[in-house]
Amino acid sequence: MPIDQISTKIRRIARENLNFSSLRPGQEEAIRALVRGRDALVVQPTGSGKSAIYQIAGLMTTGAAVVVSPLIALQHDQIDALESIQAEAGAVNSHQRVTENRDVLEKAESGEIDFLFLAPEQLRKPETLERLKNMEIGLFAVDEAHCISEWGHDFRPDYLGLGKVIEELNHPTVVALTATASPEVRDEIVSRLHLQNPQILVSGFDRPNIHLEVHHSTSIAEKQEALLSRVRWAKTPGIIYCGTRKGCEEVQRNLTEADVSGVVYHAGLRPKERAAIQDKFMNDGAEIIVATNAFGMGIDKPDIRFVFHFDIPESLDAYYQQIGRAGRDEERSDAVLFYRPEDIGLRKFQTSRGSMIPQRVKQIAETIRSLGSNASVDAVARETGLSARQVTNTLRHLEDTGAITLSASGELELVEARDLFEASETASERSKRHKERLKARLQKMQMYADLHSCRREFLLQYFGDSFTGNCGNCDNCERAGEQFIDPSVGTRREVMADTA
Repeated sequence: MPIDQISTKIRRIARENLNFSSLRPGQEEAIRALVRGRDALVVQPTGSGKSAIYQIAGLMTTGAAVVVSPLIALQHDQIDALESIQAEAGAVNSHQRVTENRDVLEKAESGEIDFLFLAPEQLRKPETLERLKNMEIGLFAVDEAHCISEWGHDFRPDYLGLGKVIEELNHPTVVALTATASPEVRDEIVSRLHLQNPQILVSGFDRPNIHLEVHHSTSIAEKQEALLSRVRWAKTPGIIYCGTRKGCEEVQRNLTEADVSGVVYHAGLRPKERAAIQDKFMNDGAEIIVATNAFGMGIDKPDIRFVFHFDIPESLDAYYQQIGRAGRDEERSDAVLFYRPEDIGLRKFQTSRGSMIPQRVKQIAETIRSLGSNASVDAVARETGLSARQVTNTLRHLEDTGAITLSASGELELVEARDLFEASETASERSKRHKERLKARLQKMQMYADLHSCRREFLLQYFGDSFTGNCGNCDNCERAGEQFIDPSVGTRREVMADTA
């Protein structure tokens, strides 16, 4: 089909099916690429219509659209939206009964479902993968694609297996979608998903309505008081991010003592508790939510007036993703990082704890050798006492060395041409380099905190944008443009701050 005919059909579907009067920048270009069978990576802010890209492309291609999404609530929102336009959609996830999941897969296999939503964990199950192999798949969409990057701000090992899944499905057309990804993370998404000559579309990093600020403190008590002071006078609703569960609880206690109401959200709460707290905040039942980074993915509440960070995030990727949850209604919003130099040392310690250690690699390598043909992710996890997540993460590193092959469903096979223990040493060296990358990312975050020049320019250039300050809407640019009375001449003039 000629390009002009494809564009005409895209606009008609957008108008008639989705009730769009027009498409946003980048949407039509991405859909055109997918309809013509070309892989794509789309980086656009939340609320810019990324889901419309796979919805329209899915309606235009033969076969089902498989959508990998890590958020079950978001899956159901998308299903409701698709069913409202008479598209058949279903989901397979851990919140449904086994019989429900099986029924959805049977319908998908028989061609009765247009859009199939899956959590990445489901693709480790042999039954799910076999069902997918029997389907006609026209499009494979990976939402929140930054999760595939081990250097990214929301690393999830289950995403690392998606490239192998795509290959086992004979590589249908693939679209990867995310709201925030630096050039480094974009490169890894392309590599890990095995995207072939992808159309890469990046837009919308600048959020000029978000005021950027860093508040410097010399002690934890001073930082706590500064946060309380800002919260008391801030417009709500708002989010306060803390680095740990304990930190969330402590900030919440301080808020309560100051007669400021709020709720706490972190991974230590039961799923039903987290869901109830999230619903309360989303439906205006709570003005402030104090949370770890477990909160926020898929959240699209347009009127969030502030995002405060009591603890410094591990990277600019994480920071920009989190502050991007503010001001989606394009009204003035505030992003404030409360910072003291000692925070960097604490964050370094927290970050290093989560990295792969050489002893673990060797332990897993020995276990694979002893299990032989019975080796699998679950078997290794049982034998070592490690979590399936820890095992999967380590195995992906070993797979990168060529010592093992790991199927999409979790079966392991040794590659006899490689020495397993030599490979474990190589994997350990890669782990050390990983630590160095984490340090470099944290150093960028520290540079942002200590910056004297335009904060927006620093952030956007990190993500590959050519923006050049003065932005006029960050603390440094405001100080740079402050006016004062020159007593020698009795007139008002602007003085530029030192930006060295």
